[in-house]
Amino acid sequence: MTHDLVTTLRPLLTAEAAAEAHATGTEPGDLEQAVWLRLLERLATDGPPPDPQGWLRGAVRAEARRTRRTARREQPYGSDPADDSERGPEQLALTAARHRALRQAVHRLPGRCSRILQALLSPRDLTYREIAGELGISQGSLGPERARCLECLRRLLAPEVAARQARG
Repeated sequence: MTHDLVTTLRPLLTAEAAAEAHATGTEPGDLEQAVWLRLLERLATDGPPPDPQGWLRGAVRAEARRTRRTARREQPYGSDPADDSERGPEQLALTAARHRALRQAVHRLPGRCSRILQALLSPRDLTYREIAGELGISQGSLGPERARCLECLRRLLAPEVAARQARG
């Protein structure tokens, strides 16, 4: 009896779940699985429903409503729980030292590169238009200039980074 009921209801459940899943923002398979579970629970306690197709349609809609309510109540974490953003003093000191080394290297760059990268690293978070206006260059040339300056900075820092790595 149960096998016949499942076989009879499968195409209807697939169609109903596909129709309702889009509105809930869930996968049709997840909705189907929830309804199959409800049917098994019903069979264990009350037996088969008198109108299986009507019951199934109602169960799909009820699960869709439950899914929408749950989705509205769920809130994403403000941050990753595994994120260790509360760093200790050692980590803060190392980060500050890296920032100082970067700024010192930027000051050693030749020509306009120093000014361009200082503007890009500025805490004022300037736009390309503002940086171009401040430096007196066209906004269109700022991207290629930035790329050349970053390559120059990489070459400048490469010997320092290689010297700090452990050897052997």
